[in-house]
Amino acid sequence: MADNELVSLFQSIGLTEQRAKETAKNKKLAPTLQATIAEAGISETGCDKAVGALLYTLASTITKNANKHLGYITRAIIDKKLKTADQVAAAIKYTENAGDEIIDTDFDNACGVGVVVTHEQISNAISSFLESKKESLIKDRYKLLGPLLAQARQIPELKWANGVTVKEELEKQVAALIGPKDERDMTSKGKKKDTDKKKSDVKVSGSNSNKSEQNSVPNMFLEGELAKLHKPGGNPQIKSELMKQHLKETSGKVLTRFPPEPNGFLHIGHAKAINVNFGYARAHNGLCYLRYDDTNPEAEEEIYFTSIKETIEWLGFTPWKITYSSDYFDNLYELAVELIKRDKAYVCSCTPEEMHEMRGGDDGGERRECVHRNRPIEESLTEFEKMKEGRYKEGQVTLRMKMDMQSGNPQFWDLVAYRVLNTPHHRTGDTWCVYPTYDYTHCLCDSFENITHSLCTLEFRMSRESYYWLCDALEVYKPIQFEYNRLNINNTIMSKRKIAKLVDEGYVKGWDDPRLYTLPALRRRGVPPEAINGFVQDLGVTTSNSTIQVSRFEKYVRDYLDVHVPRLMLVVDPIKIIIENLPDDYIEELTIPFKPKDPSMGEHVVPFSKIVYIDKSDFREQDSPDYFRLAVGKTVGLLYVEHCITCTDLKKDSEGNIEYLICRYEKGPDVKKPKTYIQWVSESTKHRSPIRLNEVRIYNNFFMSENPLAHPEGYLKDINPDSLKLATNSLIEIGLNQVISKSFENSKKEFETVRFQAIRVGYFCLDKDSLINDETENKYILNKIVSLKEDPKKN
Repeated sequence: MADNELVSLFQSIGLTEQRAKETAKNKKLAPTLQATIAEAGISETGCDKAVGALLYTLASTITKNANKHLGYITRAIIDKKLKTADQVAAAIKYTENAGDEIIDTDFDNACGVGVVVTHEQISNAISSFLESKKESLIKDRYKLLGPLLAQARQIPELKWANGVTVKEELEKQVAALIGPKDERDMTSKGKKKDTDKKKSDVKVSGSNSNKSEQNSVPNMFLEGELAKLHKPGGNPQIKSELMKQHLKETSGKVLTRFPPEPNGFLHIGHAKAINVNFGYARAHNGLCYLRYDDTNPEAEEEIYFTSIKETIEWLGFTPWKITYSSDYFDNLYELAVELIKRDKAYVCSCTPEEMHEMRGGDDGGERRECVHRNRPIEESLTEFEKMKEGRYKEGQVTLRMKMDMQSGNPQFWDLVAYRVLNTPHHRTGDTWCVYPTYDYTHCLCDSFENITHSLCTLEFRMSRESYYWLCDALEVYKPIQFEYNRLNINNTIMSKRKIAKLVDEGYVKGWDDPRLYTLPALRRRGVPPEAINGFVQDLGVTTSNSTIQVSRFEKYVRDYLDVHVPRLMLVVDPIKIIIENLPDDYIEELTIPFKPKDPSMGEHVVPFSKIVYIDKSDFREQDSPDYFRLAVGKTVGLLYVEHCITCTDLKKDSEGNIEYLICRYEKGPDVKKPKTYIQWVSESTKHRSPIRLNEVRIYNNFFMSENPLAHPEGYLKDINPDSLKLATNSLIEIGLNQVISKSFENSKKEFETVRFQAIRVGYFCLDKDSLINDETENKYILNKIVSLKEDPKKN
């Protein structure tokens, strides 16, 4: 069936056009879903969206062992015996071990067919459950709500109950027991508006937040796909003794891993993977490895190893152990020899071009087996030993796994397990000249480390079959692989190769250029790790890909900063004001809050004098009725200053440029309250005011379109020429010094932690190019983190 016909077929069961197109391109899922629809007998008629969603769930999650009963499960869905995704999951689990014949009554019991859990039964079960948790609930209150919900779903009587009803009943009874939320349930300090409370109440696991936040479990682990994952011991093995040994070695603990390739810097997509792997282990009192997948010595450098570890720790996570795939090179080689002895691998002399043709070529034609596939076992053993001894050049031979060239899954077409690389390894030196591939290494390292949940993104979905095949072929412990959607954001690129081109050709100033979305770049830009963690945790986990608007990420960062950073007055493009009716030596010290309505942030003193600077954008030579800022003859308020000022005249140089404005300080009782208040800084030698900034860097989207890769002339042609604007004569109030001192108390002089809101301008931080030293002249460079919320009436 052609792709366009598949798209129409998939839309007929309720998939959106985009989802249908993505599914049609998936060479493993598409034929399975097509077969499921055929089994359901609805290829011509289609079905309603609810039934279609269950059929899609079945096709996308059915396992190899359950696949022979695809028709039986499909009919159970069509006959309305299976009505929920949980029942479909139970059906798959049951049929995995059902043999050739299914006993209807056993199937119905295992899947909850016909079971109706009444509201009264739900209420009684929740009541009994909460009674057993009453003491801890009264103590910890609403911090326990998420974990209680997860536990309630494990109550046997509620196994087949409606999840929404269970959630609503639990919340209702919790409120009846401990009352509604109050100040005890607020995580932020001080009294906030309800909007501030809502923003600061976000559960952020893993960041450098307060203890109550660290101890909370994000909803992404209590609800949705991750809440459905098996408990340790629930993943079937080819031999039962493998699980017994696994549980003996792990004591039933959850074990996960974050396995980056050390060939580049992490980007924001990795922040999700870090949160999922470290967070899932933390949510279940488990442990998480950091494992460097260092199987490609040609691309690995020490700077990447260091940066990856620092980035994980910056996000607030600590690996249980740090390991390397290279730790297991000896074990991996021995198992490769064993795989050959079991006739599950062979040495192949085909070129990459020949392999491509045997896999169907560009046209997806007939696939055929390699001529070396059935060579004698002893011959492959001899050839593999020659590979290890360095008797072959790169590209001459490979070791391939003997899978199934006729499978509908390309990740099962005799994948390469070992190749020759005459490149010294950063850890093992020149000990090896053959290196294992990711497809061979990944699942075996997971097995060696007793990983219970191998969590990865959707592009590895088709690799699940080869992952399981290799573990079973060698009869080693087999973890469960689960795939979730990766984090994609528009207006940027995340490909290491493409970012490297931007760096190498000078389009950006390094991998940490704040216009990029690598994690070092976001850190330098001043984005707090708590905001990144909260953002990815709020997005949660699904099993379908999507792209997030960059504005959504920026809003989350803005909302976080709004609650957590002080306010300062910054004048980006200053224009001088002389207040004509104040004495030359006039100095007034104003005590102003770092954040109005939040006394916990403290206060600071700024001088107000005869000479003041405001931003040029707040003055016009030509006035208009709808303009409320400063103009000749017009009055404006200065933030925190008791009286307003009126512009009476201006002074220009010989070329017509404004040198300064002349204003009057309005102290009279008859002066009307101004319609607008603007930020300012004042001149005072005594106070060393204002602080003169060496550079203010204003960042905008690096690319002009949402999808730079779609540009007909390539992504380099989509670069925004205005992605960076520099201001070199900006001024800021002296409160910056106190913000710097307080930030450095807690961060070991990490410049990006000096964050503040520049009132009416945006959020900023100090850049690492700054130099702060009390004994010498300081160098101040600011990065704009994110803009303020746009006001449609501003202009």
